[in-house]
Amino acid sequence: MSRINGFVGRRNFLKLAGVGSIGIGATAAGSVLWKQEEAVAQKPATSVQKPQAVNPDAALKSLVEGNQRFIDGKRLNPNQSKFRLQETSVAQYPFAAVLGCADSRVPAEIVFDQGFGDLFVTRLAGNVASPETIGSLEYATAVLGVQLIIVLGHASCGAVLAAVEGKPLPGRISSFVEEIKPAVEKAKTKTGNLENNSIIANVQYQAARLAEGSTILGQLIKEGKLKIVGGFYDLAVGKVTLVA
Repeated sequence: MSRINGFVGRRNFLKLAGVGSIGIGATAAGSVLWKQEEAVAQKPATSVQKPQAVNPDAALKSLVEGNQRFIDGKRLNPNQSKFRLQETSVAQYPFAAVLGCADSRVPAEIVFDQGFGDLFVTRLAGNVASPETIGSLEYATAVLGVQLIIVLGHASCGAVLAAVEGKPLPGRISSFVEEIKPAVEKAKTKTGNLENNSIIANVQYQAARLAEGSTILGQLIKEGKLKIVGGFYDLAVGKVTLVA
């Protein structure tokens, strides 16, 4: 049985996907992708060794410390050398995954001061947990061995603001804005600034969708192999504040 970062490989991942998850495991294309990834990960190489799995608390600590370096203007820019580039061409072993907004002002690798192969990042306007996003994160956790997912919202999020305003939207913009409106309704029950409350509520709502909408992620959480946390990014300061 093949394992990556201490986790079951593609074959057992597909078994998990067969019990009702929304993940990409149900598609033939996904199966081919995992075969290729598994083959590459097992390919002998002298420049890279499979690391030990990074537990959720250690992964979160690395993110928090990296963000503090970013705030302080003391970035280390780790794992960004040409050697690292070549090393990660053989296999990838990210220690954390990020579900972030597509906003150009919130690049996860810079915000957390990380480099090539450190983070598995999915980005969608409003950091919405769409079926495709959930599938990507199932892959990151069950196949690549990531044990931490952070749902990262940010100040002045246009997608959340559009959900708050509730106006008709052109094209397919409404497709993801509709997925934020349940969070806005929860935020309306709280005192304070509705927009900021909605951004926080949306982070919490999307994190819950990940845990509850995926059999694979839910099972990993039960087994203690995965933690999902939320974060709020301040555009002006650069700080990520954890959201309970």
